[in-house]
Amino acid sequence: MPELTISEILSDLRMAEEVMSKFERRYWITSDQFFELYSEGLLDDGEHTEDFSEWAGYFKLKQRRETSFRKLGEMRLNKLRSAKQGGNIRLTPQEPVIEVQSHDTASL
Repeated sequence: MPELTISEILSDLRMAEEVMSKFERRYWITSDQFFELYSEGLLDDGEHTEDFSEWAGYFKLKQRRETSFRKLGEMRLNKLRSAKQGGNIRLTPQEPVIEVQSHDTASL
């Protein structure tokens, strides 16, 4: 199963936010609002189909990476709590990785 590092997750999140922000400025609607309309099939499928497909793809990527980030954070927190010595937790920098399903690493 493929793995993602925390740096890759954060990089993907940053990229998704940048692209989604571009579409939000262009169409004057939040990505959440857009995706609600898109998911319900309420948007026209005419001249903006390419924009909408790209926007939806980045929205889904952001959701998957946020889920991975939360999962990684929960795993790290549990590990830190189980390894604590005395009353303190020793927090040191590291590059944790998480195993992901193959569709999570697919490029847009």
